[in-house]
Amino acid sequence: MTLSEDRLSHWAHLITDGVWEDDLLDYTDEDAALRATKLALKEFVQEEQILDKKAREKVTSLKRGVVEGSPEWDILYKKYLEEERGKRG
Repeated sequence: MTLSEDRLSHWAHLITDGVWEDDLLDYTDEDAALRATKLALKEFVQEEQILDKKAREKVTSLKRGVVEGSPEWDILYKKYLEEERGKRG
């Protein structure tokens, strides 16, 4: 998944506004808060893409030839994705 700059900006505004309105965090520089939030979102998406790729590679490397979209593929994909997330902490 890639995020457009508009979508990334929209999500960053939603997050920073929500944090501010819920009084979870005070920040004096809204622009700096938005930049930090955008960076965190980009890093999160990049990490998820890496984990997704590794999980897909594991499923496709099985000798029994599991077909993508099948219930077995979905179960194995989720299992391997969680394993990869566990490795990353």
